[in-house]
Amino acid sequence: MRHILLALLWAVFSIAPLAAQDSLSVAAEEGSVSSLPPALDAGKSIAQAQQSYDAADYAQAIQLYEGLIAQRGASAALYYNLGCAYFKQKEYARAILNLERCLLLNPGDEDAKVNLAMAQAQTVDKIETITPPVFVTWSNALRDCFSALVWSRLVIVCFLLFLVFSAVYFFGRKRGLRRFGFYLALLALALAAVSYFYADAQNNRLVHRDYAIVMAPTVTVRSSPADSGTQLFTLHEGTKVRLRSTLSGWAEIELSDGNVGWLPQSSVEVI
Repeated sequence: MRHILLALLWAVFSIAPLAAQDSLSVAAEEGSVSSLPPALDAGKSIAQAQQSYDAADYAQAIQLYEGLIAQRGASAALYYNLGCAYFKQKEYARAILNLERCLLLNPGDEDAKVNLAMAQAQTVDKIETITPPVFVTWSNALRDCFSALVWSRLVIVCFLLFLVFSAVYFFGRKRGLRRFGFYLALLALALAAVSYFYADAQNNRLVHRDYAIVMAPTVTVRSSPADSGTQLFTLHEGTKVRLRSTLSGWAEIELSDGNVGWLPQSSVEVI
């Protein structure tokens, strides 16, 4: 049991950076403006952006939301609003990019998922997706229920419950109570392990951003990182790709259907 406690302590302390890293976006969503310069009235800027959006002045709304993101950092709420403004402007690639960024920070945002699907329906490329095994699909769906911050908080909560029920097991006087504490401690331990696994997975998605959106109207994907490479296929703006590697201004990409090739790195923007 001592080894289990040490392992859980290590997990809790190692999960702390995940919470710290994700706290910026959450603070922004909750309205914290402590990081803003004194001259910038964030609340007023948000209100102005919303007024511009409501007045169908989407170009002005985009400018204000971009400025807010530049000043106060990543925020799922700001990315969502910016993506919607780009959608209204019919700039679907940038709408997709910002809605994907919103979902990266807040994977459970159902409105963002709906709007993302609407924006993707406007793109030219309709690429089939290789269906992963059922257990992978279920696991990813569970992972995307919460952000890295929420999963890390669940680790801490489950760890504290583990300590409480372990105390019941070790110090309880009645046999039935001790058995009750033992099984609940095991359950809390299992939940802490699962939460840690998904917190780490979500954190890796934030740190190692290996997905991008094609921003060029059209781009030719080649067999090698050079203009002399064989032309494999053509992609259009708004298509989501996975970045495998980069070399001398070229990016090796993989599509959801498994096709691989090289395109100019400047034609894509990382989510």
